[in-house]
Amino acid sequence: MTRFFVLRAHERGHDVIRSDGAASSYVAGHPGAFISRESSFNFHQYQGGRPGFGPIRVFGDETFHGAGCGYNMHPHHNFVICAFVLEGELTHINTAGEGTVDRLRQGDYYIFSAGSGGKHCELSISPEDMNAIYLWVLPSQLYLPPAYHRGHFDLRTRRNQIIQLVGDADGALPFPQDLRVSRLATDREGTFTYTPRSIEHGVYIFVVDGNLTCGDAVLGRRDSLGVAGVKIVEFEAADTTDVLIVETAMIHDERVRAWEKEQAEVA
Repeated sequence: MTRFFVLRAHERGHDVIRSDGAASSYVAGHPGAFISRESSFNFHQYQGGRPGFGPIRVFGDETFHGAGCGYNMHPHHNFVICAFVLEGELTHINTAGEGTVDRLRQGDYYIFSAGSGGKHCELSISPEDMNAIYLWVLPSQLYLPPAYHRGHFDLRTRRNQIIQLVGDADGALPFPQDLRVSRLATDREGTFTYTPRSIEHGVYIFVVDGNLTCGDAVLGRRDSLGVAGVKIVEFEAADTTDVLIVETAMIHDERVRAWEKEQAEVA
């Protein structure tokens, strides 16, 4: 059975976290810095309606405002966290392996698999705002050794083709879950087809910039849609459109179905 939803940009959860008071121990950059966050899904302090998509718990569109803004060193375990930097510069410090201090700029992305336990810190050190898309995913296996990988998507040379950044394709970063993240950046109009591994896999499409039409749904900047139970996903993208495509097995789906039933009853 095909399942389909559209989430408009303004329907996402919205939050502003200032680096003051008790929050300043977690949010760096006191005084004056703050984080703005738009959340596609509802998880813990990430508030946004749907309780996830398969093993995905967080799809956050976050901006660090002010020099030194970010998250101070904090722990995770049994979560895989990715960030795709859209603007600015992100300094990422983590304890995986012998530890890493990494500086990521536009087009860079990382995977931090906290596994059995790891810590990380994320900072925008310069006065320029930093905007990134964050993805939090439950791994397929618990208590794996912590790991860190990073990659780069070249917007200039990889246009008008769907490029897998994360997953099992050649050149993609490995991920400890049945999940793939791809990116499409266009400079001309076109029709594109994405083929999930099976109809048991769902596809979440997020428009970073530009416009996209999928079936009857017309998506603008920061709109998104999710679909499952289909063999292919075909869409038309306008020129200068930037899209993230996340494909994953639709596991842990009972809680989402329960949420959808509750919403239908309320309506």
